[in-house]
Amino acid sequence: MTLIKSISGIRGTIGGKVGDNLTPVDAVKFASAYGTFLKKNSSKERLKVVIGRDARISGPMIHNLVLNTLVGLGIDVIDLGLSTTPTVEIAVPMEKADGGIILTASHNPKQWNALKLLNEKGEFLSGSDGEKILIIADAEAFDFSDVDSLGEITINDSYMDIHIDEVLNLPLVDAEAVAKRKFKVVVDGVNSSGGIIIPNLLEQMGVEVVKLYCTPNGHFPHNPEPLKEHLGDICKLVLEEKADFGIVVDPDVDRLAFISNDGEMFGEEYTLVACADYVLSKTPGNTVSNMSSSRALRDITNKHNGSYQASAVGEVNVVELMKATNAIIGGEGNGGIIYPELHYGRDSLVGVALFLTYLANQEKTVAELRASYPQYYMSKNKIELTPQIDVDAILVAMTQKYATDSSTSSLSTIDGVKIDFAENWVHLRKSNTEPIIRIYSEAGTQDQADVLASRIINEIKAVAGL
Repeated sequence: MTLIKSISGIRGTIGGKVGDNLTPVDAVKFASAYGTFLKKNSSKERLKVVIGRDARISGPMIHNLVLNTLVGLGIDVIDLGLSTTPTVEIAVPMEKADGGIILTASHNPKQWNALKLLNEKGEFLSGSDGEKILIIADAEAFDFSDVDSLGEITINDSYMDIHIDEVLNLPLVDAEAVAKRKFKVVVDGVNSSGGIIIPNLLEQMGVEVVKLYCTPNGHFPHNPEPLKEHLGDICKLVLEEKADFGIVVDPDVDRLAFISNDGEMFGEEYTLVACADYVLSKTPGNTVSNMSSSRALRDITNKHNGSYQASAVGEVNVVELMKATNAIIGGEGNGGIIYPELHYGRDSLVGVALFLTYLANQEKTVAELRASYPQYYMSKNKIELTPQIDVDAILVAMTQKYATDSSTSSLSTIDGVKIDFAENWVHLRKSNTEPIIRIYSEAGTQDQADVLASRIINEIKAVAGL
């Protein structure tokens, strides 16, 4: 049981003691800090905030606490109810709101929940703004409104439909071309809001939908992170249904994974690669992903004569670099697609619609499309930390070692240490949310990626005296 306070919000497990878990008291405290932050940084007499939640069991409880805390601060609330992270993100600017809160712990199991905080653009808060909210929360410096100045609640449950309309109106989305292909697709909505919005989008594009775990009751039927080891049921059902492919989203619908027609994972790293390949073929330009994402995006970008850059890990960092480089598509290797034509946020609906349009214009199966891309394999590992381990000293030592190594082609310390070799790479970084060092490697075969990761882990252990 734990409570994690970070610049991107607060998340924790439900129940337990105040300050150790995400209790009702903690939810009210951090909603108060966010509302207070907005009031301190605005000259408006009346502020407005959009709120939505995923379908997890604790959602209604946390939702009511947060919503009424904002009302108590004199802030008006647009209540979307059951929603998705990208839906709330597009609603904020549409409503001309001053911010937004998404109540979701994303891919975490059902005992978790979180407050994800947005600015007036519907984008995640900057690190500096997040720090200010943490300071306000620690000081409990809240000033609530009197009875004549309480906020008002407006319920608006139309935004998932509006979100679908916005996606279908994108110039590179062609629902007619998709409908002609009569695709059959299996959808695993992990019993959250993706089980509503993804099938609705597909049906409006003329796709036959086979639903799996699409009842939004918050009882996740498997670990909700869309990784291969959790997705045996949909892989099997795609084959049984002779479907063209399968779609998996996480509970708040900002991560997207595909299952190929052969029942194999398309690869979460390749969701962005495929969508970028299509977008770049129509609108050449630049791309961005984070340092822990596959080289395949770089290769595809180069193929289309664009420029690729890698940011520090984290959606805020990806978005910042995308804006600086005028990237036309970007995201993260965990299946997060960011397409600025609609908004600067990871959005599974955008990914699904772009992928379907691309597939409709290809004479290939999904498995054949996947085989056409550069073949890379990743190894994702971690080392548990103890208080005695000086992580920064380890990263400095590894930087010094490889800065003078003749096999190193480039080295970056923007986020931990990223070491590029001619045929592979490894990225070492301290987790922001767990007491671990993450070690990600990528190579041309799985064995090579695993061997590289194992070598680096042994070197870290030697430096740390483990």
